[in-house]
Amino acid sequence: MKTLKCILFSICLSAVTPSLADYSEKPQVADFVNLMVSQHQFEREQVLEWLSAAEHQTSIVKAMSRPAEKVKPWHEYRKIFISDLRIKRGVDFWQQHEATLERAYKDYGVDPAIIVSILGVETNYGRNTGSFRVIDALSTLAFDYYHSIEKRESRKKFFTIQLENLFLLAREQNKDPLSLKGSYAGAMGWGQFMPDSYRDYAVDFDGDNLVDIWNNPTDAIGSVANFLYKKGKWKKDQPVATRAHIKESVNIDGLNKMRRPKKTIADMEKQGFIPAQNYAKDSLAFPMMLSGKYGDEYWLGLYNFYAIGRYNPRIKYAMAVYQLGLEIREQRCEIVKNCD
Repeated sequence: MKTLKCILFSICLSAVTPSLADYSEKPQVADFVNLMVSQHQFEREQVLEWLSAAEHQTSIVKAMSRPAEKVKPWHEYRKIFISDLRIKRGVDFWQQHEATLERAYKDYGVDPAIIVSILGVETNYGRNTGSFRVIDALSTLAFDYYHSIEKRESRKKFFTIQLENLFLLAREQNKDPLSLKGSYAGAMGWGQFMPDSYRDYAVDFDGDNLVDIWNNPTDAIGSVANFLYKKGKWKKDQPVATRAHIKESVNIDGLNKMRRPKKTIADMEKQGFIPAQNYAKDSLAFPMMLSGKYGDEYWLGLYNFYAIGRYNPRIKYAMAVYQLGLEIREQRCEIVKNCD
């Protein structure tokens, strides 16, 4: 009897749970529909049809609640992205697209190793661009993902903006928004751009009059470079990070947060962080601590480390990009015998 009551309760609960209902009928979606109609001149019936087809994905909520950047220590997170196979694929990708990467460096000033590394970390060079329908991901996260009360409105606003941009992007590129696939967070293509970033920073780098980062590695290279140049304010030919030694008196509070560097290396040295590499004392930097396999690692992130963080604001992510790029560059140099 107890089991039967549980089953009946679950059935009743599922019947009234708004997160599993038709998105086009949700009260909180009405404002979004009105926005798409009044501001962007979409047909109301079309928007409602798309939202009616969107499906809540419980697996997306679970994935968003446990991102690898948060739950894995650095030495485990690092192994996900820095492997012999991914390094080899990065070298091969660089060799195959060398002319395009050089053009991106010339146009935007972004280090080719960082571009290659981001494409490797994000999608393993286009091999894993995501299997979720983007409209499912964004609808779930805009209207059903309440990780905590204090984050509710900011999360809803962010993903509602992404859903808005998804429909605009689909119209601009003459695509069916129900057909577009991406990550559980709604990121798309080789470079895993969110819809607003796609519209703001993706570029037609091969001149075929189509901005395509789903299938075109040339556009993906140019788009990553343009993102880092415009949003990240990448500084050409400037360093990214350096290991640091610490004095016994150093304050290690809050060293796991990405931040815009505001203090100089000279200031860092006064605080007890001694850089392993000899960079200019007036270079801006911020301190970091990562959980290594054999103990804590201390680093100083310079401005370009923060620029990578504009792509994903996690220290572990930016460090994985930086270190994978170093490994790819080193192996490529052994092959081409030229590291200039």
